[in-house]
Parts: sequence; structure tokens; C-alpha cells
Amino acid sequence: QVQLVESGGGLVQPGGSLRLSCVVSGSIFSINTMAWYRQAPGKEREPVATISSSGTTNYVDSVKGRFTISRDNAKNTVYLQMNSPNPEDTAVYYCNAVVLERGKTFTLSYWGKGTLVTVSS
Repeated sequence: QVQLVESGGGLVQPGGSLRLSCVVSGSIFSINTMAWYRQAPGKEREPVATISSSGTTNYVDSVKGRFTISRDNAKNTVYLQMNSPNPEDTAVYYCNAVVLERGKTFTLSYWGKGTLVTVSS
């Protein structure tokens, strides 16, 4: 089984910065795409940023130039650096990873439980 644990959420002022982390653990052979999603109150979950195993990144337009996704493959960890957040970024942020587990021939998508980010003065 694979577990994803996010950390780093909390209250941040508009224009500040915050870094989210997500550690993937378990019977891992390899991790393909890693991603951050978010779900604001009353809205559907949406992708924020993705990063491939080779480091190719993609962002939703609303965070381009402000957020940066990165990964440390040696630590099975993905990060989301949030710079200049605004109140519209307030949401529960979820980590996602597509994992090939040891002994299996297919990948599975796993989710963390989420971490709340509140942007407010």
C-alpha cells in the first residue's frame, strides 16, 4: 500500500509565501506524475500543477508565475512553493501521485488527505 502525507498548510497573508510538501511512502518501485490539486469551498477539485518523472511541469493559468512545483525523487517528495498567494487561492490542497508498486505491472493513482491553505489578512 502507498500513503501520501501533505504538510505545510496554514494561514498566510496575501502577498506572502508558503511551501507545501507531500511525502510518498510504501512499497514503491517508481513514481510517475506527481501533482497538486485544490478544492475551494463549494467548488470542484481542480488541478493546480503537475510534474512528470523527468521534471516537465504544467500549471493552471491562475497560478502561473506565482506557484512552483518541484520534486525530490530521492525522497519521494513533491513540493508546491506558493508565492504571492491571494484569497482566491484559499482551498484544501491535495497531493496526487501515480505509482508503480513493487511486484505490480500497472500504475495506480493515490491521493493524500489534504492540507488547508487560508489566504487572509
